[in-house]
This record gives sequence, structure tokens and C-alpha cells, in this order.
Amino acid sequence: MPWYDSNGLRLTFSPRDFIQVNAGVNQKMVARALEWLDVQPEDRVLDLFCGMGNFTLPLATQAASVVGVEGVPALVEKGQQNARLNGLQNVTFYHENLEEDVTKQPWAKNGFDKVLLDPARAGAAGVMQQIIKLEPIRIVYVSCNPATLARDSEALLKAGYTIARLAMLDMFPHTGHLESMVLFSRVK
Repeated sequence: MPWYDSNGLRLTFSPRDFIQVNAGVNQKMVARALEWLDVQPEDRVLDLFCGMGNFTLPLATQAASVVGVEGVPALVEKGQQNARLNGLQNVTFYHENLEEDVTKQPWAKNGFDKVLLDPARAGAAGVMQQIIKLEPIRIVYVSCNPATLARDSEALLKAGYTIARLAMLDMFPHTGHLESMVLFSRVK
């Protein structure tokens, strides 16, 4: 089974699974997300559009608990498999329709301190109000589409979050495409 390294963890995948194609830039992106979220040992972290655990599993090495939510059942299974492979017991994966209100799910009842989301090109319009309801103190949004990132950022800014940091990563060298990362902090 093919595998790649994500922040010192081994993640297996199949040829049909989505993974970041540039391993070196992916390593930097995961490390930056961990740094920006400033995950503490007591934190509950939510990873939306989590795939097979590229961010979820490294987050679980630092947080009290991590919930990964994904719309593709095969990726949820792969995330669970990768958690077992790496001996991580403080992480759970759920298959959910992220267009529905995930804040009503039993696993969301205790809230989350930090949220990471890495949606597909279509962005995360359907989940932004749900994130706002959860009131995390920090949010890292990873995006491959500047237009949907701008649209979704507007909801967070209107809800009282500020942009604390912004980075562009050249995930796709020699193309016109960039991966963007934004850290939002809740204004107290």
C-alpha cells in the first residue's frame, strides 16, 4: 500500500484517494497549520473536509481530542485506518454531509477550541455559519481557490473574526495555481 509522511506520521492511501501532490509543500503546510492553531494539550479540535487525515492525525498528536469530518465515506475509512496504524486513540472520523448543520451532531455538543478546514475548490459556503456557531478561538482555512476563500472569509469577518496571518504556498510549481492559508482569530 502506498504511503506518505505527514508531520512524522505514516498515512496510507490508494490510487483513487485525494492527496496533496507536492509532498514537500504539504509538509510545510501541515507544520504551519499546527503552529498557527497553537494547539494545546487540553484543546478539542475540529477538522472539516478532513480527507484521510492529512491535518487531522498530526493535530491529534498535540490536542486532547480531534474530530475529522468528511463527505466521502472511503476517505473516512482511510482516516480511521491511518489513526489505528499510527496508534492515535484521541481522534474520531465521521462521514457527514457538510451542507447540513453539523453543530447538531452528538460529537459537536461540547464545542471546539480550534477549527481547521481544507475544502475542495467549491469552498465551504454551506458550513461557515456552523463554524461561527461553534465559536472557536482560532480557525485555519486552507484553500486552493482564492475566489471561494474570499467569499467564505467574509462570513467570518462579519462574525467578528480577524485575519491574523496569511500565507501562499506554491503547491503546484510552474502553474498559475497557489494554495492559500488564512488564520482567523476571534475578537474578544
